[in-house]
Amino acid sequence: MSILLLSEIFPPTHGGSGRWFFELYQRLEPGTVRIITHEHSIPEQQEIDRQFPQDIRRLQMKSESWGLISRQGIVFYLRSIYKIWKIRPRGLSQIHCGRTIPEGFIGLILARMLNKPLVCYVHGEDIETARTSRELIWIVKRVLSGATQLICNSQNTSTLLEEHWQVPREKIEVLNPGVDPDRFCPAPKDPEFRAEYGWDSRFVCLTVGRLQRRKGHDVMIQAVPKLLKDIPEFLYVIVGSGEQYENLKRLVASLKLQHHVQFLQELNDEVLIKCYQQCDLFILPNRTDENDIEGFGMVLVEAQASGKPVIAGNSGGTAETMQVNRTGLLAECTSPDSITHAILELKRNIMNGLFRPEDCRQHVLDNLTWNNHANKAEIIFKEL
Repeated sequence: MSILLLSEIFPPTHGGSGRWFFELYQRLEPGTVRIITHEHSIPEQQEIDRQFPQDIRRLQMKSESWGLISRQGIVFYLRSIYKIWKIRPRGLSQIHCGRTIPEGFIGLILARMLNKPLVCYVHGEDIETARTSRELIWIVKRVLSGATQLICNSQNTSTLLEEHWQVPREKIEVLNPGVDPDRFCPAPKDPEFRAEYGWDSRFVCLTVGRLQRRKGHDVMIQAVPKLLKDIPEFLYVIVGSGEQYENLKRLVASLKLQHHVQFLQELNDEVLIKCYQQCDLFILPNRTDENDIEGFGMVLVEAQASGKPVIAGNSGGTAETMQVNRTGLLAECTSPDSITHAILELKRNIMNGLFRPEDCRQHVLDNLTWNNHANKAEIIFKEL
């Protein structure tokens, strides 16, 4: 088996899908995969490529246009296909694409030229965002119909394919992203770490993820004044970067919450894991933003593996990351009042001995580890 994976998003780029591919393909037999991904001019990239057990090749894979009407889009696709054609592995048996667009369309052309099966990953937000453009709808439909196998990150994404894109169920496999439970694991309270970051004895609610509108950081920030009435020592910690950063900073300033909202950016993995371990609960206050949804929510799995109960928005595939009312709660995260109620309810339940750390972790160990994920994926790939 010789696999060609096309994915613009891959470490050192941060993001759930990039981590998914990084963890999955390193667990396949070494030397069986060639990954073509985006080129970065930072030292961290060289270290990743050197240590990774599969062959990684880097190209310029970003484009301002994914359509076919603009000259820029056409040039991007033609240039990418030509470059990838030149560095494809010998004995290639199948092509995998990280998203339906743009990688999926590039992969579709190559698969037809080489007469190879095409596997395309579908994340939910990609196909929903594409529905806002007739041009992108046309491209995505070609990819979905031309792919041999579609791999969805959640049952919710699978349902979207069936209902919105009329994809037959037999063409779809659901493969949830996972976690490395040896890295993301519970730890005792660390007063030194908490003091260093100003957490001390405060009640810390953590969110990790890119700063996008659908993640709901803004509504969570609006809930903080309400939470302070019941939890005066409340601290909301936001880990991540993205296009909403300046808007969120302005919102915090306008509500005079600088002492109660903390932004942390560009953390290394060691510190990130510490944040999971030392917070009191984790929240991903996601909502549907026009057609943009949270397809799964890998950060919710990482938090539970670290022994933390979670709260997520009742939108997209987040319900599939948890055992609802045992390891996590769902809330209507379009409302500060709803978020406030969920956090106070979960805090009371924790104090009453519910949502135990061992239950959160066991749920992940039973259902959502990368090793389980890789075993299922290997079966799917070999069947092709």
